[in-house]
Amino acid sequence: MRTVAKGQTVTVSEIFGPVIQGEGGVIGRPTVFVRTGGCDYRCSFCDSLFAVLPEHRGSWRKMGTEEIFGEVRRLSPEPILVTLSGGNPALQPLGDLIRRGRERGYTFAIETQGTVSKPWFAELDHLTISPKPPSSKMETDWEKLDLCVAAGGTGTEVILKVVVMDDVDYVYAREVAARYPGVPMYLQVGNDNPPGAAPDDATEPDVSGLLDRYAWLAEKVVADRWNGVTVLPQLHVLVYGNRRGV
Repeated sequence: MRTVAKGQTVTVSEIFGPVIQGEGGVIGRPTVFVRTGGCDYRCSFCDSLFAVLPEHRGSWRKMGTEEIFGEVRRLSPEPILVTLSGGNPALQPLGDLIRRGRERGYTFAIETQGTVSKPWFAELDHLTISPKPPSSKMETDWEKLDLCVAAGGTGTEVILKVVVMDDVDYVYAREVAARYPGVPMYLQVGNDNPPGAAPDDATEPDVSGLLDRYAWLAEKVVADRWNGVTVLPQLHVLVYGNRRGV
C-alpha cells in the first residue's frame, strides 16, 4: 500500500452518509460523501457555500488518509460508493484515499467543474465533470476542461453534466456535447433557491419551480431530438429540500 507523504492532509468540510446520491451518472446509488473544503469557483447557484467560502475555514478539518477512510468505514463497514465532493475536490490530494479504499472494495466517484486535472482521476470508478454554464457567472477554460476529460483514461467512467437554468445554459450544454461527442452527456435542472452558507439556513427550494423547469427541459430535449442525452432532476433537493448531510 502506498503511504501518504509526510504532512500531506486533505481539507475536509464534512463526511456523511450513507445517503442516496441525488445527481449525476450514479444518481440513486447509496453513497458516503467526503466533502472537501475550498474551491476555485464562486458559482451564483452554489448549494455548498459552507465548503467554498474562506470565512468557513474554521469549520473545516485537516485529515489524513487513514483518518478519512476510518470515518468512511465507520459509516459503512461494508464496501460502498464513496462520493468525493466539494467545493472542488480536485484541489485536494485524494489519490491515496482512493487507492486505500479500493484495496478494501470501496468504489469512488468525484464531481468537479473541470478546472484542475489530476493523475489520480484515472484511478476513480466514476469521474463526473460539470463545467459551469453562463448562469453560474463563471467562464469556461476549454483547454483545462480538455485536460480533465482526458485525465480519466480508459478505466474510469467519464461523464459530463451541465446544470441548465435557462435557454442560454441549454445552448452552452449543446456546445459542450459537440466538443466531446464520445462522452456521455447529462443535463440537470438547477435549484435557483439554494441554501445559504450558514448551517441553520432555513431556505427552502421552490419544488414546484424545479419540476416545471424539469418538464421544460425534457420537452426541449425531445423537441430537438437530442436523443443521446440524459435529463435529470436534482433528486436530493426534491426529497430532502436544502438540508445538509443528505
